[in-house]
Amino acid sequence: MRALGIALGVLMVVMGAIWTFQGLGYIEGSAMTDQSIWAVLGPILAGFGVALVLVAARRRE
Repeated sequence: MRALGIALGVLMVVMGAIWTFQGLGYIEGSAMTDQSIWAVLGPILAGFGVALVLVAARRRE
């Protein structure tokens, strides 16, 4: 379960970064480009991902 939590957290951080850069207009070619909602939701998702990685890494099995 520990490895799954870390992997899911890393995936959330990557997705959050992609959403952020799309929302800010740095990644083009999507309906999400230049949409401020994604520039807000991306860092929130990434923050939850970091928290999940930290909790999963500290967990003992």
